[in-house]
Order: sequence, then structure tokens, then C-alpha cells
Amino acid sequence: MRKRADFLACARGARQGTGTMMVQARDRRDGKPLIRVGFTCSKKVGNAVTRNRAKRRLRAIARELLPEGGQPGWDYVLIGRAEATATRPFDELRRDLAFALRRLGPGR
Repeated sequence: MRKRADFLACARGARQGTGTMMVQARDRRDGKPLIRVGFTCSKKVGNAVTRNRAKRRLRAIARELLPEGGQPGWDYVLIGRAEATATRPFDELRRDLAFALRRLGPGR
């Protein structure tokens, strides 16, 4: 996702926080099975280098987990957390996203 309106719409949907990220999700209800994802990190996360590293890590785990863990037709926004997203071990990041996707899934 790239448009601000899409991020704002997702912010009005469901959300699940973990130690390393906040995951926002919403069902687009447009009949298209595409899973869309957006990433954001505020300046609280750190300087530009740290924010970009955090977003790269979020993109990598989303690429890994969203195809099987995400719901078709949904939008997801992954928001990095200060000092946690860029420094936490990768397998723990993966575990956090998997947990959030289970909690945001059908029948939540």
C-alpha cells in the first residue's frame, strides 16, 4: 500500500500489538483475493538508518508469513516499535507476526 487513505482505513480496522510491532488489519470487502501490506516506522523508532532497517526486517517477515497466514482480501499495516523492531532477533520477530496474524484471523 502506498496511499495515505489506505493506511488510515486500516487504522480504523482491527489491531494487535506485540512486543516488536503493532499490526493493523481490515477486510476490504471488495471481492479481490489480493493481500495488501504497508509498513511504517515513526521517528520514535530512531534515526533514518534505524527506521529503514526496521522496515526492511518487517518487509522480510511479511513476505515470509503473509501468503499463508494472511487473509485474502485484507489489508495489513505493520508498525515498527522503538528500539525493538530493529534489534530483536529475526526468529522472535517472525513469532510475533505469526501470533498477531492468528489473533487477527477469522473468528477472532
